[in-house]
Amino acid sequence: EVQLVESGGGLVQAGGSLRLSCAASGFTFDDYAIGWFRQAPGKEREGVSCTSSSDSTTYYTDSVKGRFTISSDNAKNTVFLQMNSLKPDDTAVYYCTAGPSLHVWDTWGQGTQVTVSS
Repeated sequence: EVQLVESGGGLVQAGGSLRLSCAASGFTFDDYAIGWFRQAPGKEREGVSCTSSSDSTTYYTDSVKGRFTISSDNAKNTVFLQMNSLKPDDTAVYYCTAGPSLHVWDTWGQGTQVTVSS
């Protein structure tokens, strides 16, 4: 069974940091593009960061550049999102996703809540 399980969300004050983890089972990250999306209340889901090892590309949405870092531990089949200098606008449910390319996401985790207080 293909599955993604996120962890690491929580409540943090503005300026703080969190590290999200996403553990994959049923497939290996080496063969897939991986990404993080988020959805705030009343807003559409938006892409935060994604990366593809096949062509060594990594993207960040403008609002998180310089603050968030996506990385992976292929030996543990786990992807991370290090989030620093958090802002209240970063409050959302964060989802891990994987797919055959950076434009096709076909596997999603259940999401983890991140709340940043001012």
